[in-house]
Amino acid sequence: MKKLTPLTLAFMLFILTRLATAQEIGKISGYMFGDYYYMASSHNEALEDANGFWFRRIYFTYDQALNEDFEVRFRLEMNSAGDFTSKTNLEPFVKDAYLKWKHGRHSILFGISPTPTWDLIESVWGYRSVEKTPLDLQKFGSSRDFGLAFKGSLDSEKRVNYHFMIANGNSTSSENNAGKKLLLSVTGKINNHILVEGYGDFEGRPGVSDRYTLQGFVAYQYDNFRLGLQFAQQNREVGEGLEDLKLQVGSVFAAAKISEKTWGFARIDRLFDPSPDGAKISYIPFDPTAKSTFLLVGLDLMPIKEVHIMPNVEAVLYDENDAGVSPDNDVIPRVTFYYIWK
Repeated sequence: MKKLTPLTLAFMLFILTRLATAQEIGKISGYMFGDYYYMASSHNEALEDANGFWFRRIYFTYDQALNEDFEVRFRLEMNSAGDFTSKTNLEPFVKDAYLKWKHGRHSILFGISPTPTWDLIESVWGYRSVEKTPLDLQKFGSSRDFGLAFKGSLDSEKRVNYHFMIANGNSTSSENNAGKKLLLSVTGKINNHILVEGYGDFEGRPGVSDRYTLQGFVAYQYDNFRLGLQFAQQNREVGEGLEDLKLQVGSVFAAAKISEKTWGFARIDRLFDPSPDGAKISYIPFDPTAKSTFLLVGLDLMPIKEVHIMPNVEAVLYDENDAGVSPDNDVIPRVTFYYIWK
């Protein structure tokens, strides 16, 4: 029998204690998603013909309202390494752990909570189970951070919303430097179907390695259709006296209802610069030497609303690199599975 991690044991003990004392245990929910994948083509010859099943994410979430003003969330995440070489077991780590205070249209969160970097874009995209949004995929930031977050609406109709965060800048890891990260998103609802978002962040990093990001997003949403357009630039300091590395990415995506239990979706991302972290991207590594275009197309089949089976194909098409050579394109047919419990 394999040993449970201390974190898992602590969480199980917590739940059992609450049950034993006959108190309200709040709400438990979660989801799982993963794929059967096949590397039909790859810029890395060693990965060609690789195939198999993997879980890309498992969530286990506990929510409880303490009273009308305060609530807490505790969430564990588990995932595969996604590097095509590791054989590690799935191990949980803390994804969310925060206290939330609500007052009218405003709230304050303390702890590990979602950042505004792609929180809205991911919700409009709606297919995180298939693929990360562009800034997430290209490692321009993190979906979580430890700090103080302020969220709310500036008007009674909730047409202008904000999300400001002061954080460590180390995602779910412990702080290890004096720098901090400031993040701000402002969203405007033009009407019931169109919304726009402006986003910016600044991260103070050790030495001459600070970063800042600017992003614009426009979305159109209707009952049976949604469309999103995104453009972002990140400046990275790379050393004293050296010119900043400027990385730009643009994306357009759409999803449409085809029938009562079927949706279709498609996305195109354009990397206007080679991806410096491309080789480290889990599940779909990019060649870091060339500009590229990412393509994704698929179907979402729903036998019930909590179960999704999504055949899809991802491809990365490369430009010529500085050596005048175009890396081989990446082509990955997959069947993605996604199921939810509440």
